[in-house]
Amino acid sequence: MIIRLFCLENIKENQQLLLDEKQSNYLCNVLRLSNDDRINVFDGKNGEFIAKIINANKKKCLLYVMNKEKDFEPSPDIWLLFAPLKKDCTDIVIQKSTELGVSKIIPVITEYTNSDKIRKDRFISQSIEASEQCRRLDVPDIDNAQLLFDVLDKWDAKRVLFFLNEKGNGNDVISVLNNNLGKAAILIGPEGGFSDVEVKKIKEYPFVRDIFLGKRILRAETAAIAALSCWQALNGDWR
Repeated sequence: MIIRLFCLENIKENQQLLLDEKQSNYLCNVLRLSNDDRINVFDGKNGEFIAKIINANKKKCLLYVMNKEKDFEPSPDIWLLFAPLKKDCTDIVIQKSTELGVSKIIPVITEYTNSDKIRKDRFISQSIEASEQCRRLDVPDIDNAQLLFDVLDKWDAKRVLFFLNEKGNGNDVISVLNNNLGKAAILIGPEGGFSDVEVKKIKEYPFVRDIFLGKRILRAETAAIAALSCWQALNGDWR
């Protein structure tokens, strides 16, 4: 098993790298690694490197960066806007969207958003862990939670926003994706969906393309995974 760690510090060959207490405890106490053991490290900018432990300490572990294993390659330019859900469901959205290569996550507050404990620090921690496990070379940017229409009012019109219309009157997802290449984002609603007023207002923005994912009503976390998978298969780095 390849052990990978994301580091905020810029990484280069032939440098020493001091890990924080959480990462040091994970390597030395949880995994029980010791001096001369190898791990992989990445910083989201310079690629992935092989490093060896030169001072195994549960509070401040010191690494020596040996050589670069992979050049940096950014994830595709696809964003996810989602209304935070109940804890476990939000965890799934963060983890799986990271695995599916989303480059930015924007939590949005809608009329039916039922989560009053939105923790950006938890989202960041989960996205880093998912990035380490799935071997991507960067981690998604995560914005602070914002009101949905505050986000849309300042939206870059050159970025298409695919709106998952759970009411079933959107357009065929494959046709819409094929006709809208380039940078994009996907909007997922909360449990209970969007209100009629919200649906009407969302569809008035010129950059919005409404889509639907078939006749079955999907849970929000399932819809996020399905929509990102469709986008990756047609326009992303799966091709």
